[in-house]
Amino acid sequence: MSRIGKYPVIVPDGVKISIDGNVVKASGKLGELTQSFDADHVAVEINDNKVVVSPKMETKMARALWGTTRANINVIVKGVSEGFSKNLELVGVGYKARVEGSNKLVLSLGFSHDVPVVAPAGIKVACPSATQITISGADKQLVGQFAAEIRKFRKPEPYKGKGVKYEGEYIRRKEGKKK
Repeated sequence: MSRIGKYPVIVPDGVKISIDGNVVKASGKLGELTQSFDADHVAVEINDNKVVVSPKMETKMARALWGTTRANINVIVKGVSEGFSKNLELVGVGYKARVEGSNKLVLSLGFSHDVPVVAPAGIKVACPSATQITISGADKQLVGQFAAEIRKFRKPEPYKGKGVKYEGEYIRRKEGKKK
């Protein structure tokens, strides 16, 4: 019995959900997302503003896809209704970020040049302060991937903790040289 798959996905007000073949489509105030599922192993039904996922057979693969499919459908429903966001912090002397235009992020990370990054479609970037970046959007995977790409420019180093890190991320520190 799947602990996650047995619960239905509650569809909030303002979200419209439909099933077309093996694709679930959700649309809401933040956009429209789709998620495909394996129709050979799981069945997806809509009942009274709830999406119910059930396995078609008692195989290991069907039980695995049962919980996974339910979780993926829950993510798209939450994405179009509330959205997802990631917060990044810049730690280091002279490390700054600013937004130019609607989707261009310019980072000063101690290189001899600024690093311009263009946000993909569906992603909003904001800088509440010069050392904080907020990335938000409806697609959880796209938000996380864009945050990881920004972090990759200057990962936090273990001696002073300088770099781009996620908000609340713990950086394991090393002791420096001894005299």
